Amino acid sequence: MDLDAARQVFFEECNELLAAMETALLAVENSADAERAEHINAMFRAAHTIKGSAGLFGLSEIVAFTHLCESVLDRLRDGELAINSGLIELLFACRDHVEALVDAVRDRVPAPAAAVLEDGLRGYMAKPVAIALGVPPTPQWEVAGDGDHVVSSDHWHISLRFSPDVLRNGMEPISFIRYLASLGRIVYLTTLYDALPEPEQMDPESCYLGFEIEFHAGPNVDKLTIENVFEFIRDDSTVRILPPHAHIAEFIRLIKESPEGMSRLGEILVRGGALTPFELDEVLGMQRDSLEAGEHRPLGSLLVEEGLVPAQAVAAALDKQREHAAQKTREHRVVRVDAGRLDTLIDLVGELVISGAAAQLSAGQSGNSVLIETISTLGELVERIRDEALSLRMVPVGEIFSRFPRVVRDASRELGKDIQLELAGEETELDKSMVDRLSDPLLHLVRNAIDHGIEARDARRIRGKADYGTVWLNAYHESGSVVIEVGDDGGGMNRERIRARAVERHLIDADEVLTDQQVLQLVFEPGFSTAETVTNLSGRGVGMDVVKRNIEALKGNIEIDSTDGEGTVVRLRMPLTLAIIDGFRVSVGPVSFVIPLDMVLECLDLPTESISRQHYLNLRGEVLPYLPLRELFEVDAPPAARRSVVVVQYGSKRAGLVVDSLEGELQAVIKPLGQLFRGVKGLAGSTILGSGAVALILDVPDLIGRAASDERRKVARIAAREARRPSMQEDGGS
Repeated sequence: MDLDAARQVFFEECNELLAAMETALLAVENSADAERAEHINAMFRAAHTIKGSAGLFGLSEIVAFTHLCESVLDRLRDGELAINSGLIELLFACRDHVEALVDAVRDRVPAPAAAVLEDGLRGYMAKPVAIALGVPPTPQWEVAGDGDHVVSSDHWHISLRFSPDVLRNGMEPISFIRYLASLGRIVYLTTLYDALPEPEQMDPESCYLGFEIEFHAGPNVDKLTIENVFEFIRDDSTVRILPPHAHIAEFIRLIKESPEGMSRLGEILVRGGALTPFELDEVLGMQRDSLEAGEHRPLGSLLVEEGLVPAQAVAAALDKQREHAAQKTREHRVVRVDAGRLDTLIDLVGELVISGAAAQLSAGQSGNSVLIETISTLGELVERIRDEALSLRMVPVGEIFSRFPRVVRDASRELGKDIQLELAGEETELDKSMVDRLSDPLLHLVRNAIDHGIEARDARRIRGKADYGTVWLNAYHESGSVVIEVGDDGGGMNRERIRARAVERHLIDADEVLTDQQVLQLVFEPGFSTAETVTNLSGRGVGMDVVKRNIEALKGNIEIDSTDGEGTVVRLRMPLTLAIIDGFRVSVGPVSFVIPLDMVLECLDLPTESISRQHYLNLRGEVLPYLPLRELFEVDAPPAARRSVVVVQYGSKRAGLVVDSLEGELQAVIKPLGQLFRGVKGLAGSTILGSGAVALILDVPDLIGRAASDERRKVARIAAREARRPSMQEDGGS
């Protein structure tokens, strides 16, 4: 990998880590004390990883700043700093500054100054304020000695059993206890005499004594330091060092934060301080002995049975071991691929689909049954390759949704509103190219919901609502499309006010008749705004028209549901993909059309009595408007004696499309329309058939809307005619 490619990976990794850091910060701000410890650890890991990666590229400004952040986070997770709103705001600002530093490196521009932030971080480094981070208390580890003595939860407990030969080897047992006292304070000492033989069997050169010691360690004294006191007698004596209650929690914390590369249980426990290297060697020797005896004893069980490590620390190490195995599996199964390569692959698969259709057509014309069967099998494989290739570009919309908790937090604070964000359907998948282009439209809609939708606290109380407002994002599949909802429980849209403002701006005539949906759609007109005041978020009439343009550019559409006083829901309805679709081919005269298969409900013959200017038929008791494609696209060919209706649905709306013949299903590679046809309504693109001919892909949402609109106009004309008839009769009678 060259340096530029490596730097690109660094930028992508930083984006992921900064997103994780933001999520953790939001969780720390909104969670209870008992749940904060893990989120603080996540923030620390993100800052530490960014610092290490930046150091590899010599990015000293990023390294220096993240080191300051890391130092404050380290004090925070050690319980030396109190979590308060000031510190949270500072950490949010620091996270944003790290992002700005990374962007400056990527764009090759000077790094922004950070003197104020650095002073703020140093201020927190200089002010120790002890506070518990709410780590759940670990159950006390009680281990009985040879007597009735039980380990205290407040001090180290040391169990000594000297070897009988310790005196012969020139060692004085009491000297070890004196040296131990120099490292702290011996709180309690019990001498054990259980190994003393009968007087006549005693050897004056042998040591028969043991000790149980309660020890309060001085600062910076850990298990290894205490073990080193007895270094010269470890080979032939028994020394068991049991940590105080607080150290067990510390062991577990260190184990969880140990490097990901460690996979052995013993290494993890040693790194976490719960086990010393000597103790590990001792227990591994026991394990080897048990294996030679034909008995397998797991290392974790041996450590607990021998009283060397508390069961909680072993459990934490096993969790870390499993986490490493899972991470290793994920690393082996995930490969970063440039989006451009995926686009090239999709294009090649599209050409393969077209060539496969041509081969299938040629095989059918040849009449060779073996060739037809072979091409059919090949077609099935091409279809599977197509589906897998398309799935490579599908990503969950949660990738966008994850950006909005911070947006809602900052905007609600700026406006002085208490707003909660609810997310649903984050696992719904959409084409990556569409996900990237949806971010800005959704940002505009969420900000409008916060600013215009959610009322002030007093207004909500008057309406009997909760003090806090709710904004939600939801995504789901429906009728071959992905629907993304942006909703709020605010004041809703005032239709009279919207209409009055539209008339004032000459967007509509004062006497123009509009449906409810058409009135609501006026908010997407350029320059339209009903805001009385301009804020930093909205009110200038810039944004909603951009939303509509961006969504229509993605072949989607926008629907609005709003109830005055109760709230608003804006629905973005998007196609699943812009590359390859399953289609249903129809023809009108010599012209072929393709309808997205997901939108086709059924096909039926057009009744002879329905062939009139009314353009609607009775479909099992429901009125179904239809459009004759021959008239719509002015196909110059004699009409077929028998015509069919393809019933299509988009969202909750249905319509019929009248065609001459039904040609069957096919895989359609979507090609853009030429410049000459881009303004034609009702067409979404084109595709190449196996014969080499071009077929036009229909824009079903536009056609359904047109059919419904035509039907409304006809109903209005009939109603007006019926209303005029009585007055005409009265005139005739007089």
